[in-house]
Amino acid sequence: MTLNEFDAIIFDSDGVLVDSEIIHIAVERELLAEIGLTYSFEAYVSRFVGLSMPDYFAALEHDHRNKFGRPFPTNFEDELTGRVWPRIETELQAIPGVSDLVSEFQGAVAVASSAPLERLMKKLKLTELEHLFAPHIYSAQAVEKGKPAPDLFLYAADRIAVPPNKCLVIEDSENGVRAGCAAGMTVIGFTGGGHADANLGARLSSAGAHRILSSHADLLR
Repeated sequence: MTLNEFDAIIFDSDGVLVDSEIIHIAVERELLAEIGLTYSFEAYVSRFVGLSMPDYFAALEHDHRNKFGRPFPTNFEDELTGRVWPRIETELQAIPGVSDLVSEFQGAVAVASSAPLERLMKKLKLTELEHLFAPHIYSAQAVEKGKPAPDLFLYAADRIAVPPNKCLVIEDSENGVRAGCAAGMTVIGFTGGGHADANLGARLSSAGAHRILSSHADLLR
């Protein structure tokens, strides 16, 4: 696999462009444990990372009703936002090598993230990455079905006018890998985020990733 085989790279954002998943996962698991929902790190990452916010909260609602027989707390999202964003604003860093990869690649680039657009844009601005991808920055809010459905990647490919089979996807989540594969794209499973555990590469391979890389520099090489 070489970069010149592709006409576009479509990047996930959290855990691929910005090292935010480690923050989100820590705060989310902490707050969920406080209301009685506990998950191992690997189980949590496998199931929830990469989902759109509506799908994430629907899954938590299901688990909470099954365990406690009552609705999921309505104030959870506000509490989560209040805890996680102060950390994002002070701790968030870009994943190393993003600028070099985008500068070296001769084709189109885009972002396709499950995050709400306002939060996605804020993270890219905080890490000074927005200019590398604008205007091709797309959120799951633009499509009916989020990852693991292929809709968002197909939407991004349509916007940059590149056939899916000429798009390379970089993803750090099993849900994202499944989405890229379902879109008919070549998918790199990325393990360079701070949240990556020892088994992430194997899980991404099992989800369908065509290659596992631990840094953007590896792709350039």
